[in-house]
Amino acid sequence: MGPNGSGKSTLANVIAGKEDYQIDQGRIALEGQEITALSPEERAHRGLFLAFQYPIEIPGVSNMEFLKAAVDSHARATGKPEISTVDFMKTARSAAEQLGLNPEFLKRGVNEGFSGGEKKRNEILQMLMLNPKVSILDETDSGLDIDALRTVANGVSAFSNETNAVVLVTHYQRLLDHIEPDFVHVIANGTIVRSGDRSLALELEEKGYGWLEDP
Repeated sequence: MGPNGSGKSTLANVIAGKEDYQIDQGRIALEGQEITALSPEERAHRGLFLAFQYPIEIPGVSNMEFLKAAVDSHARATGKPEISTVDFMKTARSAAEQLGLNPEFLKRGVNEGFSGGEKKRNEILQMLMLNPKVSILDETDSGLDIDALRTVANGVSAFSNETNAVVLVTHYQRLLDHIEPDFVHVIANGTIVRSGDRSLALELEEKGYGWLEDP
């Protein structure tokens, strides 16, 4: 959590390997393995996933084609057999329904003509299909109405277990009404200035971020 411009999205993008950033110091490790020098796709194959704050549209490429290509690429990179088209379609339709997305959306261009909430749910659909070890969800709650927020939160909660981790980036406590966090970290000016449990998020909801400027 943290105020606008505090570095939340920057941190998420750096971890995911966005090439616009240069790392001057520090390291990024996943399950003890150094990934700092790896490309975004190599990091993804190691089990890292980033849901974008502003998902882009990819006209002409259907959701089904996009997801199948991503899942197959991940399988090849990890030495696993590719899933059959029939099994893939069953899994994708089930995941879409779980998130309140009409399965017909799978036939449409990636995010093409989707509402803001549908784009965010589509990001969670990608997460469910790829089954990453670490998912970074950058302000997934922004642009969601109450029902969509609850649906997305349920999807995230159902996905999170002892073998994977979810990092939620958010401004607001409202998402945590539906997801119980293990830890809450607050970033200000590019630095983690407070850490705690859900009670810290409730305190931020009450006081705002101003009091953090004088820790």
